[in-house]
Amino acid sequence: MQKPSTRELFDYWNRLRGARTAPGRREIDPTSIRTALGNAFILQLNSDGEYDFRLAGSHLCSAYARELKDRSFSRLWHQRDRDAIDTLIRAVTEDNAVALVTFQGTTAVGTRVSIETILLPLRHNGSADARILGAMTAIEEPYWFGVQPVIEQRITGLRLIWPDETGASDLGGLRVAANGGRDQAPQPRAERQAAIVEAPIASQFHGRAARRYAHLAVIDGGRN
Repeated sequence: MQKPSTRELFDYWNRLRGARTAPGRREIDPTSIRTALGNAFILQLNSDGEYDFRLAGSHLCSAYARELKDRSFSRLWHQRDRDAIDTLIRAVTEDNAVALVTFQGTTAVGTRVSIETILLPLRHNGSADARILGAMTAIEEPYWFGVQPVIEQRITGLRLIWPDETGASDLGGLRVAANGGRDQAPQPRAERQAAIVEAPIASQFHGRAARRYAHLAVIDGGRN
């Protein structure tokens, strides 16, 4: 997690959930995440099975130069990336994973910005798939931010963090996984990883072991 607002939201969510896989929607107190609030959002499942913004921070809305409330989160992504995003969302809502995504946003005049996104499971009225808590933060905010809206976004990297029942990891009861191998996770997680993309090729990303899937980089995590 590169940005303080991302880490703040994750740490807050992690404290709230305790030994559970996810906290409840009504437990979220905006005053407890003041630093992250402008970049934070809550998604809700719509009747088409996609996710819309129920709430979105003002700084996040500035990136798109429009109010995001009730707009589609799923449709923000480039058509080629929607299957990957849908798979990540299912990992969050069905398997209670935490998803970290970096993407490159492009404006109408070709300027670009890298943005870090986190998606966190959230329970609402007993359901694990109706709400998602998240944040989007520019890694290095350009001078034109808020004036030139992002109109296209492509994923550049992703990670999944799975709840760890042993609590032995250094991420507060979570363990990072990216390869979804059968020896590391139950079958649904392996299927979730395999569904994202195909044909892995070994590579390095910021000095860490990574695998390439088309234009995506899945980073292997763990205690180190």
